Amino acid sequence: MKKYAIIVAGGTGQRMKSAVPKQFLLLQGKPILFHTLLQFKKAFAEIELILVLPRDQFSTWQLLCQEHPEIIQACPHHLVEGGATRFHSSQQGILAIPVEKQALVAIHDGVRPLVSVDSIRHAYQSAEEYGNAVLAVSSKDSIRQWDTNENVYLPLDRTHIKIIQTPQIFEISILKRAFQQEYQDFFTDDASVVEVLGIDIHLVEGNYSNIKITTPEDMLIAEALTQNAST
Repeated sequence: MKKYAIIVAGGTGQRMKSAVPKQFLLLQGKPILFHTLLQFKKAFAEIELILVLPRDQFSTWQLLCQEHPEIIQACPHHLVEGGATRFHSSQQGILAIPVEKQALVAIHDGVRPLVSVDSIRHAYQSAEEYGNAVLAVSSKDSIRQWDTNENVYLPLDRTHIKIIQTPQIFEISILKRAFQQEYQDFFTDDASVVEVLGIDIHLVEGNYSNIKITTPEDMLIAEALTQNAST
C-alpha cells in the first residue's frame, strides 16, 4: 500500500525563548526538521513526504536546505502552506495528496525528531490491518483530575492512562472524509477529528524518547538522546 507522511511544523519559538522557530533549530548540527524527515525515509525509502509550514517560513527553510544539501538529497519532499491551526495545517497537507484508492497517511509533529524507525514501521503495519494507528505510551507519573463538584483534585489510575504521540496514521479515504468537517475546539489532534466519524482509534506502543521539542529543557534532552544514540 502506498505510504505518505505529512510533517506539520508551525512553531514560532516563543516557548523555546528563541528568535528562530523551534523546527529550524540545530540538533547535532542539523535542523530538527531534517532529523524528523529522515526517520520516515529510514523506515520506508519509497515514502512520499509532505512538509507543511507557514508561508512566511518557506524562505528560511529553503535557505537551510541550501546550507544543508543533504536535506534534499536524503529527504526529497513537497512543501505545502499551512493554515491557522493544527487542524487546518493537517487539512492542507491532506489536500496535497492525490486521490488514491489505497494509501496510508501519517501525520506527524515536525518537532518530534526522535520517533524510532521501529515505531514508524509498526504503526504503518497496524494501520494497514486496522485502518488507523496512533502511537501512545503509558503514563509514568501519578495523575490527578480536577473534580468541579467536589472542588478537589482526584487521583486517576495511571494504568488506564495513555500519553498520545505522533505519528497518527490513517487510510487516505478516512482522512479525506474526516477533514471535510468544520473545525471544532476539541480537535486536539488528528485522531480526535477522525473519531467524530464514529471510527474507533487503534493505539500502538510508541517510544518514550519520542518527545515533542517545545522548551529549552526538551532541547537538552534531545541533544543527550541523539548523542547517546550515536555513540
